Amino acid sequence: MQGAAVHWKSIAVTASVAGVLVTAPAAPAAASGVWGPGNCPQGTFCAWPNWDHPAEGPTAPPSLVTSTEWSGNVPVFNYYNHTSRNAEITWSYTYLGTPLTGTECVRPGDGNFYVPMFVTKVTWQTRTC
Repeated sequence: MQGAAVHWKSIAVTASVAGVLVTAPAAPAAASGVWGPGNCPQGTFCAWPNWDHPAEGPTAPPSLVTSTEWSGNVPVFNYYNHTSRNAEITWSYTYLGTPLTGTECVRPGDGNFYVPMFVTKVTWQTRTC
């Protein structure tokens, strides 16, 4: 019975994190006029370690700026894909002592998270998100 409790706890933690990611405010495409890429150069994927979003977009120094495949470990609160390609990012997050990992496909002009996490990999995808 103890194994079942651990299994349900794992499902609850995963559902909780998924709920945070789903309910976080989506960063709409720059074309929508809600917020722009800020200091993220055209042709790059950028990530910031904290909230800093005036209407024109982030102005704080990014924790990650890349236009190529990348791997490492940087703190990220939100991100923006200022390229014409789909980016797949791999992330990690610790929830109540439980490490979680996942991937997210990010369309051009899109961003998200709004939860303190770590990005560990960025790859470029030809598939549709």
